[in-house]
Amino acid sequence: MRTVDLIQRKRDGEELAPEEIEYLVDGYTKGEIPDYQLSAFLMAVYFTGMSDREVSRLTECMLRSGESLDLSGIPGVKVDKHSTGGVGDKTSLIVAPLAAAAGVVVPMMSGRALGHTGGTLDKLESIPGLRTDLTPEQFTTQLKEIGLCFIGQSERLAPADRKLYALRDVTATIESVPLIASSIMSKKIAEGVDALVLDVKVGNGAFMKKQVDARRLAQMMVGIGRRVDKRVQALITDMSQPLGFAIGNALEVMEASQTLQGAGPEDLTRLSVELAARMIFLGKQSATLEEARRTAEKKLVDGSGYRKLKEAVAAQGGNPAALDKFELLPNATGMREIPSPRAGYVSQIAAEDIGTASNMIGAGRQRKEDQIDPAVGVILEVKVGEKVDAGSVLCRLYYTKEDRVDEAADMVEDAFRISSQKPDERELILEVVG
Repeated sequence: MRTVDLIQRKRDGEELAPEEIEYLVDGYTKGEIPDYQLSAFLMAVYFTGMSDREVSRLTECMLRSGESLDLSGIPGVKVDKHSTGGVGDKTSLIVAPLAAAAGVVVPMMSGRALGHTGGTLDKLESIPGLRTDLTPEQFTTQLKEIGLCFIGQSERLAPADRKLYALRDVTATIESVPLIASSIMSKKIAEGVDALVLDVKVGNGAFMKKQVDARRLAQMMVGIGRRVDKRVQALITDMSQPLGFAIGNALEVMEASQTLQGAGPEDLTRLSVELAARMIFLGKQSATLEEARRTAEKKLVDGSGYRKLKEAVAAQGGNPAALDKFELLPNATGMREIPSPRAGYVSQIAAEDIGTASNMIGAGRQRKEDQIDPAVGVILEVKVGEKVDAGSVLCRLYYTKEDRVDEAADMVEDAFRISSQKPDERELILEVVG
């Protein structure tokens, strides 16, 4: 078979046979199919979609492209959490230690910045000394000892997804529902977890702009999980404005640390407790979801979640003191305030524009080989619904290079809408699937 014929058939909306999907995945993984042809295939999928059969086969092929971890020798139920990506979404740094402090074994396999959204690994690696490129043996040892480990996707684990993930990031195909579903689930199944909690974002700052698409993605991933006997629950959550106040790697580590110490933003705290509760429930550490919520709240209030994060940071070579003394984290050298042009109510903060502007000054990647500046980002001073005066500060940009700061500042300023009427409140958690 020829790659160009498969691209053409998918472009025309045809369903590919399982062996044709396998040919594409294997060929690209081995370097026999070049980037430009797989880019064309990804774009065809973006526009014409995939059937459930194609998605299942794609997931299976990516899973089989490498090794799978066997965590059966570790006592306890293994539960991971995954977000489809948002602006200011640092919940993994909060949720994982809360669940682990409650007795859940949490193998947290995370990704890097993708498009306008940040990556958990990039945030963690802003902590001096911290390593996420652990061997499978180091990973399992740490899970046995403290019940929590943050790891990146190794070369041996679903390598096909690793290559496709990087290619999607630079070909404007990250929003494709079947590509997102197969990417996430191939990694999580290869990771060897028993259960999975999904945070499917929807809104301006998410890859899914419409709730119907977010629901379809959630249902697709829950279905993939069920077919391989994994317990999966998905929350569909609002991403029409950034989550919390901090956007940027070291800035988000600071906010996650504050949240675990009981001083975090209300929206970030509420969502983190709910996600942790779902992990605790699926991890069989509570008989009911309500009991799991009480447990998650207790682990937040008594500081045991915070102590668990410090323990994991230290185990992975990081300096846990940086979670107390923020001057030990990378810090920006420049700051610019964005004032409100008029008095009124904040009716919109376009999250995608905030994320894109943050990337412009170095917080994310424009190309897959780009280096991230961990110090830079944006700190919001207000959220949607708050009243502001003319000239009051809406947010602050933190940067280390002057390049593109003016452009980023203009984009951030345009992301805010100030209205005379207070907007209706929007729910943070919109639906539960599974």
